[in-house]
Amino acid sequence: MFYISDKYLEELIQEDLQHMDATVMAMGIENAPGAVTCFPKNDCIAAGVEEAVRIFEKCGAKAEIRKPSGSPLRAGEVFLSASGSAGQLHACYKLAQNLMEYMSGIATRTAKMLAAARAANPKVLLSVTRKHFPGTKALSLKAAIAGGAAPHRLGLSDSILVFDQHRVFTDDFFSLIPKMAAAFPEKKIAAEAEDGYEALSFLRAGADMVQCERFSPAELAAFVEEARAKFPKAVIAAAGGINGSNAAEYAATGVDVLITSWVYFGKPEDIKVKFSRV
Repeated sequence: MFYISDKYLEELIQEDLQHMDATVMAMGIENAPGAVTCFPKNDCIAAGVEEAVRIFEKCGAKAEIRKPSGSPLRAGEVFLSASGSAGQLHACYKLAQNLMEYMSGIATRTAKMLAAARAANPKVLLSVTRKHFPGTKALSLKAAIAGGAAPHRLGLSDSILVFDQHRVFTDDFFSLIPKMAAAFPEKKIAAEAEDGYEALSFLRAGADMVQCERFSPAELAAFVEEARAKFPKAVIAAAGGINGSNAAEYAATGVDVLITSWVYFGKPEDIKVKFSRV
């Protein structure tokens, strides 16, 4: 279960529908009974199905999930169906279609990237950032989870992750690490590092996790080997420029986590919505 509020979905409906569908009213077909089926043009991972059903239902139609979010779909496989009047269906089908296309695109890219990474490192975790388009956090995260990823950070209050932009305000960051751990004993202390020397220094000072920013695969592999020998419990993550084309190479270095925002940006899946008159 991934919670997306009624208020958010209703705002999306209002944004598109506003007050009425002028075309349907002009044609006088508001009450004509009909049905729709939804299916992908190409093989993909379904996402946004539950939200699409809720959107149809909020506009008065009846809808059924044939395949839930996270399901692998074959081209042409029906995964959602809905029935109602032409007015009800036209009020929201395009919104439901757009939502599923963008979310299924994210889910599909995520699944392909994760498969490539785990072919090289079966234990690696794919984690998605909060660098999504503003206003789409819930949809973007649910889509990535449907594809097999985990959230990197849900927000600033979710975890402790120190960047250089934080350290610029301190004179001795190393002495702060045990103080941070004492202040938030239930949270791990993570820090971003720009090279292996810096990452090892953070681990020596007590950091639980290092985020290796834009290391080359060779640099990362060397660091992982040294860090594993000295700090076997440390969590090592790779970040910065990790994408579908290099995920396997970075996973092969032995890191625990690949951190990416790449899955958010790309072509939506092509979801067909077929209308029929009942």
